[in-house]
Amino acid sequence: MPFKNIYDNGIVELKEKSFVKILKVNPINFNLKTELEKKSILNSYKLFLKTYNFDIQILIQSNKKDLSKQISNIYKQLEKENSLILNEIAEKYIKYLIEINENKKSSSKNFFLIIKKFQDKNKCENIIDELNDDFYKIKECLSRCGNSVKEIKEKNELIKILNSFFDYNRKIGD
Repeated sequence: MPFKNIYDNGIVELKEKSFVKILKVNPINFNLKTELEKKSILNSYKLFLKTYNFDIQILIQSNKKDLSKQISNIYKQLEKENSLILNEIAEKYIKYLIEINENKKSSSKNFFLIIKKFQDKNKCENIIDELNDDFYKIKECLSRCGNSVKEIKEKNELIKILNSFFDYNRKIGD
């Protein structure tokens, strides 16, 4: 693994004498926004990209989902209903979900930003302070776009995320 240490404050020290902080971004549904909202979001995002001069990496993690549980729940609800119209709509929806499930087209996505600082002459404490400052700047700017940004602080959650990106035994497409 390319990391050396994971600190309690959510900072990861890499073997190459650098530090990273992983942020989770909850996206917005851009397609549901009005044209004015879209322009505002894009302008805020442009400002975000122009404003910050630190290393940042955007990672998207896609996970295939099994819809069997949702399909089962719909069948259970159908047993309680007496409406022919509702039953007909539900049956069509179940067929649709089964097709998606069989073709493995259902997935969830997690969005992460990774900010990085190199340790040259700076002390470790200074780098940690800089990463935390960068987090608050990113959080403020992306909140103007409608996104919420959460810093990943728990070691177990960080290890889980890092393992998901560095799992070399996993096949591509899994």
